[in-house]
Amino acid sequence: MTASSRFTVRSPRAQAVWLCLFDGWGERRIAMERSGEDWTVELPGDLAGVAYGYRAAGEWAPERRLWFDPAKLLVDPRAVELDRPFVYDPRLSRYGVDTAGIVPRAIRPGALPEVARAPAIPVRGGLIYEVNVRAFTMLHPEIPPAQRGTVAALAHPAVLAHLRKLHVTAIELMPIVAWIDERHLPPLGLSNAWGYNPVAPMALDPRLCPGGLAELRETVAALHAEGIGVLLDLVFNHTGESDAAGPVLCLRGLDNDSYAQARDGSLINDTGCGNTLDFGNPAVRALALDALRHFVRHAGVDGFRFDLATIMARSPGFDAQAPIFAEIAADPWLSDRVLVAEPWDIGPGGYQLGRFPAQWLEWNDRFRDDLRRFWRGDGGIGALATRLAGSADIFGKGPSRSVNFLAAHDGFTLADTLAYEHRHNHANGEDNRDGHGENFSWNNGVEGPSDDPRVLAARAAFARAMLGTLFVSTGTILLTAGDEFGRSQRGNNNAYAQDNALTWIDWEARDTALEDHVARLAAWRAANRERLVEFPEDGRWLTPGGAPMTPERWEDPATNGVRWEHGEPARPFGFILDRAGPYAEPLEDGFARGLRAASGSQPS
Repeated sequence: MTASSRFTVRSPRAQAVWLCLFDGWGERRIAMERSGEDWTVELPGDLAGVAYGYRAAGEWAPERRLWFDPAKLLVDPRAVELDRPFVYDPRLSRYGVDTAGIVPRAIRPGALPEVARAPAIPVRGGLIYEVNVRAFTMLHPEIPPAQRGTVAALAHPAVLAHLRKLHVTAIELMPIVAWIDERHLPPLGLSNAWGYNPVAPMALDPRLCPGGLAELRETVAALHAEGIGVLLDLVFNHTGESDAAGPVLCLRGLDNDSYAQARDGSLINDTGCGNTLDFGNPAVRALALDALRHFVRHAGVDGFRFDLATIMARSPGFDAQAPIFAEIAADPWLSDRVLVAEPWDIGPGGYQLGRFPAQWLEWNDRFRDDLRRFWRGDGGIGALATRLAGSADIFGKGPSRSVNFLAAHDGFTLADTLAYEHRHNHANGEDNRDGHGENFSWNNGVEGPSDDPRVLAARAAFARAMLGTLFVSTGTILLTAGDEFGRSQRGNNNAYAQDNALTWIDWEARDTALEDHVARLAAWRAANRERLVEFPEDGRWLTPGGAPMTPERWEDPATNGVRWEHGEPARPFGFILDRAGPYAEPLEDGFARGLRAASGSQPS
């Protein structure tokens, strides 16, 4: 049977579409035929490995949502490999300017191998470890220089040893899909370091994954061999084509109706990134589902974290019964995957914490804020206890869906939460206007670095107390890489554009004493993980000294601590924390205060 290669792309309102093939001799354009809302062409031979793109012709009338310009080379929305990274250039936005020389070409894949079907590694009650691949590995002294900054580096024995030390349940990779810099960054000499500005949802960034899909698949396999799951942080809320002045790279030049539009035809911007994907459009959902299946079938990932996940249930308002939820639940490749929502966006009604489906987990920023406010001294014990008990006021009773965290990639690091009262984002080039203004942080007497022993001791004690609070909490916990040993971004709480030493983890300077303390907390949590999925109703709430917690004590802002016990009084399971210490620890051997409390002694 003679081999052939079929190319298909969706472009409902185009008047003509061409497949563009590239070889050493230049570009060859082949007219495609309309087939409903798609355009297709079938060519003789197996064209696996060929570089290609598309061009589409039609009206150029942005005021009427039409952005057709045959001068623009367009990336296949379903591309799985690119020949180069995206690089922003003003010519990408100019009508009539040819962009074949500045737009990545997709690489036609051959038959992609499927991984063996296996259940997802469960994460409930465990520890999710958030990692920026490049920042995590660029300065690691044991990783070969050529491998630093890549997904493959995560399979290095030194990295695996660190993950084992922390009893990591699953590693969550910040975006590894190819992205483009926001247009204001290159003039400032900056670049996007986080990746939350993608173009095509399946194409891995060649800088992070130079070995393509095989590199991701092999790294996932190496992590699975250690019992560690892999979650991908995916951005399905917007694309890097930005606002009406943004580049024409992909969907904008093929199917601009993929973006949510206001009644006047303007782009809805519920993401703060210039555009919003319209999940009320079945074609958008189909593209997202194809991307999810792709990473499960061909890389074996265990699940996904969805950035600004409220967008996935908008059209234009949020709907808890949105079609995408049922479509994921019914899909044989996706129904058992770990699904984690960042349950907010900046649009009307965008904050939807607690309203995602029962099988989804959700980032709980209320946990972060109530924890920080308690330890800062202006939050009450009652709010903290509710968070420690799984946030039933938000998620209801039963196994907790809360993902508890005290810091994440955006906002202050843990160390900076204790060293800065104000953001210091001047390096971002926006006159310190970007990033959250309120971080519920405190500097312990000095803004920024200090050599005062009292300041350093206070910061160290609070760091241990806050980490202890996180690790004893009911739900699933998330730790951002480096917070276990005191990483700092020098007060920058929005370091998305700092691909440099500000965000690269300095492994040589880490606080190994803090790291070892976190390892002990992690070992305790791993040993008791099943007991931290759902908060028992029959536990005992006491003061740190062992007296019953009365309504007056719960309501008193001066109440500094609490002790919770479950099981036999002679050897209870639970935790103790006290702001006056400060400390927060399990009731367990290896934790001095917790051990004394468990044995009936008054903790100091």
